[in-house]
Amino acid sequence: MTTKMRALAVHLLTATGAVFAMLAMLAAIDAKWELMFLWLVVAFAVDGVDGPLARKYDVAANAPRFDGELLDLIIDYLTYVFIPAFALFSSDLLPGWTGWVAIIVITYASAMYFADTSMKTKDKSFHGFPGCWNMMVIVMFAVRPDFWFILALVAVLSVAMFLPLRFIHPVRTKRWRWLSLPVAFAWTFFAGWAAWVEFDPQSWAHWGLVVTSIYLVFAGIAQQIIPEKRPAG
Repeated sequence: MTTKMRALAVHLLTATGAVFAMLAMLAAIDAKWELMFLWLVVAFAVDGVDGPLARKYDVAANAPRFDGELLDLIIDYLTYVFIPAFALFSSDLLPGWTGWVAIIVITYASAMYFADTSMKTKDKSFHGFPGCWNMMVIVMFAVRPDFWFILALVAVLSVAMFLPLRFIHPVRTKRWRWLSLPVAFAWTFFAGWAAWVEFDPQSWAHWGLVVTSIYLVFAGIAQQIIPEKRPAG
């Protein structure tokens, strides 16, 4: 297989995320939340793999007909924002008007964030909360906190999108990657497990989700606070 064919194959792999998004949406329409999240976890795994492959085979140079970044953003908006927001709205987690507030705030703020040309920092982290509502919503389904807590979390994270806070990219942010990458793999495992057991409250997969989510949310902010050690000399 030539390099150009491999580069095109990466685009085709990325595009499978749209299929997984549709399967997740169909499951959400039928209120099959566990199945919806399993498809979103599959899409999340694909999103974690296609980026390194795109850089390895330099898709911009070897398969320039298709814009890999645009394709990735379209699918990310579906799987990270649109479908999780729908699930939050359609489930019993946010009653009445609170569901309307959440779905409007999430989709609107995320649309602006995804169009932000300064969303990436020099160290390949994200400038502001990167709209990973799929991660937030699956944790809410697992631990099922009070609806006021969920609504407050939606408000805080929506504002955090546009604050000078740093959020790591587990694959691309080099600092602490030795820890961040395994934590991201662990989060994917726990998310799939929690959905597989239908969010059984006795499953300790929920605690794994909470712990790994806390690290992924606060690691970048910690890096802003803790100065990086420079090699002597």
